[in-house]
Amino acid sequence: MRDQSLSERLHMDVPLLLGLTMLCAIGLITLYSAGGQEAAVVLRQFLRMLLAFGLMVLVAQFPPGRLARWSVPLYGIGLLLLVLVLMIGEVGKGAQRWLDLGVFRFQPSELAKLAVPMAVAWLLAQRELPPSLPRVFAAGVLILIPVLLIAKQPDLGTAVIVAVAGFSVLFVGGMSWRLIGAAVLLAAASAPTLWYLMHDYQRRRVHMFLDPEQDPLGSGYHIIQSKIAIGSGGLYGKGWLNGTQSHLDFLPERSTDFIFAVYCEEFGLMGVLLLIAIYALIIARGLYLALYSQEVYGRLLGCGIMLTFFAYMFVNMGMVVGQLPVVGIPLPLISHGGTSLVTLLAGFGMVMSVHSHRRLLSEKVG
Repeated sequence: MRDQSLSERLHMDVPLLLGLTMLCAIGLITLYSAGGQEAAVVLRQFLRMLLAFGLMVLVAQFPPGRLARWSVPLYGIGLLLLVLVLMIGEVGKGAQRWLDLGVFRFQPSELAKLAVPMAVAWLLAQRELPPSLPRVFAAGVLILIPVLLIAKQPDLGTAVIVAVAGFSVLFVGGMSWRLIGAAVLLAAASAPTLWYLMHDYQRRRVHMFLDPEQDPLGSGYHIIQSKIAIGSGGLYGKGWLNGTQSHLDFLPERSTDFIFAVYCEEFGLMGVLLLIAIYALIIARGLYLALYSQEVYGRLLGCGIMLTFFAYMFVNMGMVVGQLPVVGIPLPLISHGGTSLVTLLAGFGMVMSVHSHRRLLSEKVG
């Protein structure tokens, strides 16, 4: 048996790790500008990244079989925490999303982003694929319960991501196109009911998506200023630290949900193409690692995580350029914040585990 490299002993995939590191570096550079050139803000984000990368390495040490055994307990814990949030969670900005654990605050909906695809992958892996109608229905129930609990907080953006995470696993598992079509028709038919159940601010976001000029100084202000920032970047951008929309405080939420507009203004179209290329390489590499898993569970989970990562990127960029309603989803590994960062990199740890343990198993057989 050949000697293993350090990356193999740590169950790390070097190309994927390099892509993630590049993305985080771009995030820190952009955050320094978007955050008012405050070194303390960047330092705190850097420390969060170190913690998240450490968790990624830790998660990668567990083989897919062990992750599968943890799927149902983790899902149950996630549901319990979501119920506790609605009962005793802290309220902030009109939403009840956090649990105060004394030492730190915790957002249980972030756990659901991993627990839901893990539980659905475990369910589908119990029998041969493609899944039967009863198993599809059972998986739909597993997905719907946490989605409704999260939407109740209310947190529509996270609810959408959790739904995508679960249904991505169903899609990869071979859910028939007939059932997919039926689900789309059912969603379309339930649109009036969903509209009625939405909060007033959520309806305003849809109105502003259709016509932000209705309220240019109110609900439409975010998207109008975002478009101005993106358009002013041109082909090569205004240069790092030279963005006027962010530095003159025209652009709201510039270090979180709308950080992509800051990046576009300062680095232009060429910078955007580079960023999208890095995202594409990460997604392609992650899907490659997942698809070559020797276990059904690992393949389903890995692909589900990567498609969820794509949804993060697609929804945030689409919302910032005005092609999707504003739903409060950060740009993955770029936006300021620690909860989504930790969740995303923990998911990448699972993807690396799927591939690295496959390689180790092949070497033992050989």
